[in-house]
Amino acid sequence: MTVLGRWQAWAGFGIAAVLLFAVAPAVLSDFRLSLLGKFLCFAIVAVGIGLAWGRGGMLVLGQGVFFGLGGYMMGMHLKIADAQLRGNDVPDFMQIAGAKALPGYWAPFASPAFTLLAIVVIPAGIAALLGLGVFKRRVKGAYFAILSQALAAALAILLVGQTSIGGSNGLTNFRTFFGFTLNDPVNKRMLYFIAAATLLIVVVVVRQLMHSRYGELLVAVRDGEERVRFLGYDPANIKVVAYTLAALFASIAGALFAPIVGFIAPSQVGIVPSIAFLIGVAIGGRTTLLGPVLGAIGVAWAQTLFSERFPSEWTYAQGLLFIIVVGFFPAGLAGLGVLFTRRRRRARTPEPAETEAEPEIDPEKVGATS
Repeated sequence: MTVLGRWQAWAGFGIAAVLLFAVAPAVLSDFRLSLLGKFLCFAIVAVGIGLAWGRGGMLVLGQGVFFGLGGYMMGMHLKIADAQLRGNDVPDFMQIAGAKALPGYWAPFASPAFTLLAIVVIPAGIAALLGLGVFKRRVKGAYFAILSQALAAALAILLVGQTSIGGSNGLTNFRTFFGFTLNDPVNKRMLYFIAAATLLIVVVVVRQLMHSRYGELLVAVRDGEERVRFLGYDPANIKVVAYTLAALFASIAGALFAPIVGFIAPSQVGIVPSIAFLIGVAIGGRTTLLGPVLGAIGVAWAQTLFSERFPSEWTYAQGLLFIIVVGFFPAGLAGLGVLFTRRRRRARTPEPAETEAEPEIDPEKVGATS
């Protein structure tokens, strides 16, 4: 990458930081700023999908699994902390059900350190094991997409049947976040800033990966897996790294989503949210760095804005937009800018002057003159 390209990239990050940390808090109300924080969580998931799908060619339809794991683990810690502040041993919904003690798998999440470690390790570990089992057997394409979607559906059904984690209602009414009261507008802004900083860090990490040798190998696996294997690399290992990172980003986003929104439920885990993540990435531009971010934020913002006025029509509009982008603009909206830039460069580049063709020599005339 050239020095000019690096400066342009860092200038873009600087502009994004100014918009997120200075402009948005000054312009938006507390409610809208909290809503933007929710959208930033979706953007974190989208960055991981852009890495796995856009660069690695893995159609991940089950990111709601890892998003839900991170959200539920954070929610379990927050519910235990709220109960301890009230002097109780179990959360409020367990008291209503008549429970006197925490279930065994709840107890470790009373520790903040264990919770943060679990949010990072457990989803990433599950993704790594699943990826090794799938990619080593050379499962790819539609089969991998169906498998990942089936996992999301299975987890959502499992969560609905578990009354110990809220059942279909999920975990709700969080009051504190590591000792900070969530009803305080200052603390809500703190959560927004944490989400914004996390998004910028994730984008920087993915950018470094894209411009590294690993990024080149990931694109090579997407475009010609057998050729990469012929060169001595194992495509399965390359895919597992991207898939694991995408799962890690989704888990972190879910852990931030729970305190920002105030609940986590099976409705954020199943097939529908997983496809919604994918739609934002496809519309924004899955092969670019910032396309998934802008697409996820834009689609989520439009959904919130238009669903308030046209609740039944928005779903059809979203589906139509997805069909148009996938059918006519496979590179997404970000690809339109790249295409426009290329056309401008071609228009500015002067075409080479046509040289006059040399006259053909008639051998009969040459023989006659001689």
